[in-house]
Amino acid sequence: MMAPDSVTIRMMARLNLTLDADTLDRLERHANSLGRARASAARDLLVGALDRVERLARLEQLARDYASDRDDAALLLAEIEAGQVGMPHD
Repeated sequence: MMAPDSVTIRMMARLNLTLDADTLDRLERHANSLGRARASAARDLLVGALDRVERLARLEQLARDYASDRDDAALLLAEIEAGQVGMPHD
């Protein structure tokens, strides 16, 4: 049976990732220390890394905005600081 045109079916994507032996060992140790499956630990590591990259990009944009005297730079700073409450530092 085919789904109607108005229905969107979403499935989780898979990622085929080749790791060197050292990285695989580190991932195994990390997953074991958490008592979790390797794929689950890897997914969480990727999410955390993406969050850090996006946060850094926002901070870099804020620095550029301050350097250019953007009018709403103070508002952007307040938003970024509010999002960092309770976040561990890298």
